[in-house]
Amino acid sequence: MRTLFRGGRVHTPADPSATALLVDGATIAWLGPDADAPTRAGGGVDRVVDLDGALVTPAFVDAHVHTTATGLTLRGLNLARTRSRQQVLDAVAAHAATLPADAIVIGHGWDESGWADQTTPSAAELDRAGGGRAVYLSRTCVHAALVSSKLLTDAVKVTAGYDSSGWLRRDAHHLVREVAYGSVSRAQIVDAQRAALTHAASLGIASVHECGGPGTSGEDDFVAAMSHGLWLPEVYGLWGEPNAAAKAKELGAVGAAGDLYADGALGARTAHLSSAYLDGRDEHGQRVDEHGHGYLTAGQVTEHVVDCVRHGMQGGFHAIGDQAIVTVLDGFAGAAKQVGVERIRAGRHRIEHVELLDKQAIARLVDFGIVASVQPAFDRLWGGERGMYAQRLGKARSLASNPIGALAGVGVLLAFGSDSPVTDLDPWGSCRAAMRHHNPVQRIGAKAAFAAHTRGGWRAVGIDDEGVLNPGWSATFAVWDTADDISEVLHTDSNPQARVTVLRGRPIHSRQEPR
Repeated sequence: MRTLFRGGRVHTPADPSATALLVDGATIAWLGPDADAPTRAGGGVDRVVDLDGALVTPAFVDAHVHTTATGLTLRGLNLARTRSRQQVLDAVAAHAATLPADAIVIGHGWDESGWADQTTPSAAELDRAGGGRAVYLSRTCVHAALVSSKLLTDAVKVTAGYDSSGWLRRDAHHLVREVAYGSVSRAQIVDAQRAALTHAASLGIASVHECGGPGTSGEDDFVAAMSHGLWLPEVYGLWGEPNAAAKAKELGAVGAAGDLYADGALGARTAHLSSAYLDGRDEHGQRVDEHGHGYLTAGQVTEHVVDCVRHGMQGGFHAIGDQAIVTVLDGFAGAAKQVGVERIRAGRHRIEHVELLDKQAIARLVDFGIVASVQPAFDRLWGGERGMYAQRLGKARSLASNPIGALAGVGVLLAFGSDSPVTDLDPWGSCRAAMRHHNPVQRIGAKAAFAAHTRGGWRAVGIDDEGVLNPGWSATFAVWDTADDISEVLHTDSNPQARVTVLRGRPIHSRQEPR
């Protein structure tokens, strides 16, 4: 089927005046102005679609997603809008009342850093709100959770990160998360994943990078996420387990990367810092000198990177705090001594988040050819002089966090994502957040932001001929209900709606078929 889309505004470097494109199967056969378009009679066109002035762009890629958790949040208990301990308890009670008596109440998204009173519900209060059910509520960062007494087992109580209040971090949180998600049936997992991917497609997203691994999601969950067929966004899996490149390949992953934790998160005070958190407190509320936690040594990073190189796999890590990032980069240096810098650079390895790093660390990213998989919404939600980062780190470190402009300025390959459900799937909003960073020095332009959320995502998994509308390239695009160009869209506060999202010639979303 050769379909001519005409009468629109096509975002392409091949011809700035393009208003039409011809799709032949999975590829773009031609693009240009309407006047030069092929015809049914002489150009072999089977079908003509009138775009009615709509904008056509490459489809988005979200470079960091957890599809099951995203779908469960879309379908279930979303606590993102709660603003107090009592609102959390009320939401839990209302949701629990809809569940069987033996179900585990799973919720996500609370963020006490924005509450007037930052007191969180206790395990005993969750017991009551859940009607005696076990309750697991992940913090918005997913590196801590509030849980009810039923989940505070003897095994959890002797594990790092346990707190009698029911606010769990580190290994204690991982143990309880595994129990909570272990209660979700295979059918519920598949339904949640399809809900997440369907929602992504409706936002003009044609591909996502699924981040799984021990402590994040199980192997069956991970494999299922990559198995939803041709009519949903394409899923590229990143399996985050140390020295498991061969296993990642067997699971169908493109990388032994993603959520391979070098540290935790700033919201949970587990991101590994060289200087202490300003608001670290023990369970009695007393000030403590807290630096977070590093899960890996530089030597372990070296072993993993070398393992990836030898198996021809992309490697990568989750690293947020400056100390964790230095540890990872020291590990890359150790790997380079064993296999050579060029082999490291050829692997296009990646680090997720990379939120706190200085010029020296950025220079080392360039040296090793490392992809920065970043989430601009983090700065929008928690950055600046008064946000959660300022509470945890102080104003100076907060404004220096998520240095997108500095990374882009020296040519680090950027891939934008949401870390959904940590932040919402919202590609236009993420581009806008990068353009409006709290620190003006770290802002980038509309075209650079859009490229990081389109072509950058493809390049981050080693695909260099996607993400741009060019003749002979993939027909992966979105049709938007606006006649504005991307710069005009991104300089407003509203997102256009995707009429159609197309992946290699296949419509994976159609809200309104263009005439």
